[in-house]
Amino acid sequence: MFSQSKTPAPAEENSASPSMSRRGLLTYGGAAAAGAAAGAAVTVLITQNAGGDAAPAASASSESVPFYGAQQAGIVTAAQDRLHMAAFDVTATNRDDLISLLKDWTAASEAMSAGREAGDTGAVNGPYDAPPEDTGEALGLSASRLTITFGFGRTLFKNDAGTRFGLDSRLPEGLIDLPHFPGDALEDNRSGGDIVIQACSDDPQVAVHVIRNLARIAFGRATIRWSQLGFGRTSSTSREQQTPRNLFGFKDGTANVKAQDDELLDKHVWVPKSSSAGEDWLTGGSYMVVRRIRMHIEIWDRTSLGEQETLIGRTKGSGAPLSGGEEFSEPDFARAGRDNKPLIATDSHVRLAHAQSNSGVKMLRRGYNFTDGSDSLGRLDAGLFFIAFVTDPRSHYVPMQMAMAQKDRLAVEYLRHTGSGVFAIPPGIQAGGFVGEGLFS
Repeated sequence: MFSQSKTPAPAEENSASPSMSRRGLLTYGGAAAAGAAAGAAVTVLITQNAGGDAAPAASASSESVPFYGAQQAGIVTAAQDRLHMAAFDVTATNRDDLISLLKDWTAASEAMSAGREAGDTGAVNGPYDAPPEDTGEALGLSASRLTITFGFGRTLFKNDAGTRFGLDSRLPEGLIDLPHFPGDALEDNRSGGDIVIQACSDDPQVAVHVIRNLARIAFGRATIRWSQLGFGRTSSTSREQQTPRNLFGFKDGTANVKAQDDELLDKHVWVPKSSSAGEDWLTGGSYMVVRRIRMHIEIWDRTSLGEQETLIGRTKGSGAPLSGGEEFSEPDFARAGRDNKPLIATDSHVRLAHAQSNSGVKMLRRGYNFTDGSDSLGRLDAGLFFIAFVTDPRSHYVPMQMAMAQKDRLAVEYLRHTGSGVFAIPPGIQAGGFVGEGLFS
């Protein structure tokens, strides 16, 4: 990616399970890995083999994903292996500066998505007496199916100080502040934000490079509020992908909406045309709900296999529902076993998260595992960074999460939500335009 000639790397044949690059062997430390402009850093640990040498490298997927289109890339795109997401607070005070920032971000994102360097002169071709326009750590790397997705938070439209950028009349009704759910332990520096940027790639260094460059470009106009690194996708968004596992060791996202489900996407993911003219800019876009969910790993690891499967409602090996069948068999919640008790417990995660328990509502998930070191007590700060795209958070997320927070024994005993955010995801960008352009029309 980002060769000095700025010629995109040739596309390779698509694979259902893209190979992991040598940087796919890196483990991240710290959730605050961001751009130099934010004064943050990324700590990486190179996994070594038994002989003490770095593990052998594997080639990354070199294909690039188009940046322009009807919808933004990074939603129905086949989920990549790595994530770097960051939320920004806009410090610019006038509308023109905000639009200028979005235009600059758009130009840099299109270039990086295509495997080119950011800026006209890139990392090494600029003047010696000026900082490079690209940070350079992705020189020589392929795009590795990089996607960059932008969203707007409620505070971009108005905050405690009042309306902002003349956008109060364009605030979508679905862009809500989530209610406080039972058991929430939200941290302010892990929640909210004016603008969110999701960078996904099969190479972690490529994803980190994106946020670092966009943070540098934003200097003087926006600062990073929080960022999160993720590894090991916890959902499949295409039927060609195998169902991955979360840090509890269970397959995650079996019932996820897939890219091939056009009718389900229209019903549950894409925002329909609104009767309000002020919301037309969001037609064809979506809403993103993000939740940083810390898992009580040490407690879980001392829980019996039988209890783990009861809590989830699926077998740990195959992922089949406890009512029988294979992984993708529809759960039979009425089927009873010993003592006439349901085979899938009434307080199990599968039952409470299933569409049958939520008025038929589904969502498209793109979550990732995370490990951000250990806390002061020596416990892993690890878990699931939940990402879901829905047509309206009020109907497609809030009722389900409220029920799970109160009744799901897995959530009550083994999970703690420490970060949260809801963002309006504009529809796709057209060549010559910029992200969110319809918002300012």
